Amino acid sequence: AMSGATSPSGATAGGGRRKRHIAARVEDAFHRWRQRRARARGRVSTVIAYPGYGAPGTEGTGWVRVLARVVLVKPDAPAEQRAAKVRGWRSFLSTPSDDAEIRVRIGASTRTVPIDRGGVVDAIVPAELTPGWHSIDLSAGDGEAVATRVFVVDGQERFGIVSDVDDTVWVTALPRPLVAAWNTFIVDEHARIQVSGMAVLYERIRRQHTGAPIIYLSTGAWNIAPTLHRFLTRNLFPPGPFLLTDWGPTHDRFFRNGREHKRAQLRRLAAEFPQVRWLLIGDDGQHDEDLYAEFAREHPRNVAAVCIRQLTPTEAVLARGRIKAAHREAESPVRWFFAPDGAGLLDQLIGAGIVRSR
Repeated sequence: AMSGATSPSGATAGGGRRKRHIAARVEDAFHRWRQRRARARGRVSTVIAYPGYGAPGTEGTGWVRVLARVVLVKPDAPAEQRAAKVRGWRSFLSTPSDDAEIRVRIGASTRTVPIDRGGVVDAIVPAELTPGWHSIDLSAGDGEAVATRVFVVDGQERFGIVSDVDDTVWVTALPRPLVAAWNTFIVDEHARIQVSGMAVLYERIRRQHTGAPIIYLSTGAWNIAPTLHRFLTRNLFPPGPFLLTDWGPTHDRFFRNGREHKRAQLRRLAAEFPQVRWLLIGDDGQHDEDLYAEFAREHPRNVAAVCIRQLTPTEAVLARGRIKAAHREAESPVRWFFAPDGAGLLDQLIGAGIVRSR
C-alpha cells in the first residue's frame, strides 16, 4: 500500500500549527468522550462514501477527489447496510470515527488518506483513470470495503453545471431555523418536493453534453448527503458529486461560513478544470446571486451563463426576502437568466443557443 495523498498542485500546508478556537477544542473533547464510550459498547468504524470527481492523466498526473464520512455504528450488518441506516436525524447523532485514516483502493492501487475532524474525508488521491464514471473502494479499521463512484472529467470537456440544492433542486426554507430543522431532521426524502422542471432541465443539458460534470454545491452538512442522493435518484436528476460542508466549529470560529464554503469550492473548480465553462444555477432567496456575480467577475472565461430560479412570493418570505439584483445582467461579463422554474430557464437557454431545442 502507498500513502501520502496530495493536492493536484502538490502544495502542503505550512506556517506552523494553528491554534484552534475554544469551541473546536470543546467539540473535539466531546467527540473523544463519545468515541471511547462507543468503542466500549462494541461500535465499529463504517464508511459513508459519497460520489467524487477527478481528472485523467498519465505518469502521475491524474487524480480523484475522495469524499466520505466515517462513523461508529453497531456491527449488526454488512458495511453497506450499516451505512444505509445512518440517515435522517440519526446522521446528526452518529459518533465520528477516531480512526486516523482510511484506505482507498482504486484498481490495483491502495492508498491511505487522513480522516479530518468530525469523521470527514476530503482528500486528493493520485489515480490513472479514463474519463467517465469509475468505482472505487473505501475502508476503515478492520472493516470491509464500501464502494462509491467518482466522475473523471475529460480534459477536452468544455462545459459543466454547478447547481445549488436548497430552493434550486428541492423546495426548502433554509434560513428559518425551525423550518430548516424540520426539513433536515424529520422530513423523509419521499415527502420532499422538487423544484418544478429542474430535473428535466438538467437531463436535457446532460444529453447534449454527455461528458459534462454536474456538481451539486450546497451549504448543507455532509450528514444530508445520503438523503440528497436518494432524492436526486428518485426524481431522475442526473448523478454528480456533492460538495457539502461539516457543521459545527472550525479552527477559528464558532460556525462555518456557508458563503465562504461556496466561494472556495467555486474557485477550486476553476483551478482544477480551467478549460470548463460552468453553467451556474441557483436561486434568489439566499446569496447565490452575489456569489455567482463575484465568481463571474473573477473568472469570466469559466462561466457559460448564470441561471437564477426565482422563488414564489411565499418562498421568498420564508427565505427572508429576495436579494435585489436586477442590475446583475447589465453589469456582468456573462449572461443571466431568471425564471420561477426549470421550464422557464430551459426556454431561455434554448433561445440563447446554450441548449439545443432537440
